[in-house]
Amino acid sequence: EEAHRSLHDAIMNTRRLIINPSVIAGGGAIEMELSAHLREYARGIYGKHQLLISAYAKALEVVPRQVSANAGMDSTDVLNKLRMKHAHGGKWFGVDVVESGICDTFESYGWEATVMKKNALEAATEAACLILSVDETVRNPSSEKPNAANYGKGKGGPRMGGRGRGR
Repeated sequence: EEAHRSLHDAIMNTRRLIINPSVIAGGGAIEMELSAHLREYARGIYGKHQLLISAYAKALEVVPRQVSANAGMDSTDVLNKLRMKHAHGGKWFGVDVVESGICDTFESYGWEATVMKKNALEAATEAACLILSVDETVRNPSSEKPNAANYGKGKGGPRMGGRGRGR
């Protein structure tokens, strides 16, 4: 059943790619390019937003880090090389698992369909935002302040004569 579902997904992805033949370089190249762009943008802003954008940029680098680690390469060395290339305009440089290094993945035909990459990034971003919004709701400082209008209206309040334990 799982194999059937996987084959169906692969066929549907291929079908979408035939209809919309838009591709980007793979091997973590687009993630590194987005990360470089976000890091540069974060340098111009301050406060919480800078931290959030920098954390998102760092999270994008997990893809090339994991690809290089899975190929048995030193992922720290690979990431440093990729950061350097992307800082100097190497837009499509990603992990080269064949030669155990980095390469221009667009020139090497290491392509990915943009529709799938876009969907994956949107889903991951949506999940992260949902987690952050729940965390913000739980830790909302304004909800921790006492509300004078509601004070004393419950069973444990001073007007009811109770001690908060019920009767």
